[in-house]
Amino acid sequence: MDHDVVVREKMTEKYLLNELDPKARDEFEEHFFDCRDCALDVRATAEFVEHSKVVLAEQDTANDTARDQGRVFVPVPRPAWFGWWRPLVTAPVMVLLLAVVGYQNLVTLPQMAKTLNNPQVLPWTSVNIGTYGAEARTITVPTGSGFLLFVRIPPDGNYVSYKADLYNPAGKLEWSLTIPAAESQDQWPVQVPAANRQAGTYALVVHGTTAAGESREVGRTSFELQLR
Repeated sequence: MDHDVVVREKMTEKYLLNELDPKARDEFEEHFFDCRDCALDVRATAEFVEHSKVVLAEQDTANDTARDQGRVFVPVPRPAWFGWWRPLVTAPVMVLLLAVVGYQNLVTLPQMAKTLNNPQVLPWTSVNIGTYGAEARTITVPTGSGFLLFVRIPPDGNYVSYKADLYNPAGKLEWSLTIPAAESQDQWPVQVPAANRQAGTYALVVHGTTAAGESREVGRTSFELQLR
C-alpha cells in the first residue's frame, strides 16, 4: 500500500474506527508495520481516541447522576434563548481535548520520534509453530517496552499467507498480523509494539489462508512474559 494513498484516504482514522474491509485492513497493517510515520500516527491517534472516550464517559456519568437526583423527569420544550447554555457545558470538554492534543504534539510525538530514530537492541525470543514444537519460552522486558518475536512456521505450499493472533494472559486478543507465506523462509521477525502489558503467559495462534480463501489453524504456541 502506497503511503500517499494512506494519507489521502485517511486510512489511519478508518482503521481505528474499524471502517476498513478485511482486505484493506490487512494491507494497511502490513504498511504501517514497515512505515515509521504511519506507526507513529496510529499510536498517537489511538491514545487521543482513548482520552476522548474517558472525557466523554465522565461527562455522561455526571449528567446521569444529575438526572437521577430528581424523582420525576418531565421533558419540557426549551426556549430558544436556552441555546446560550450549551457552549458553557461543551467548552470545558473542548479545552481538555485541545490540551490532550497539545500534549501529544509537544511531548508524546517528539518522544516517540526520538525513540524510533535511535537504534535499539530489543529483548527477543523465538517461538515455534506446528512441527517445530510448542515449548514455552520466557522473555524479560522493561515495563511498557516492546520486544521481538522470531516466529518459526513450517513451510507449506497450501497457504498463500498466515495470520498470527496474540492473546494476553486473560485470553483477550491483543492484535492480529498478516504474514506472507514463502517456501524459502520459515522464520519471521515480528516486532511487538510497546504497551503497558501484564506479566504472564501469552498465546500465539497461527492460521494459514489458502488460495481459495479458506482459513485453517497451523498451530499455536506460548511464551512467558516477565517484567522488570
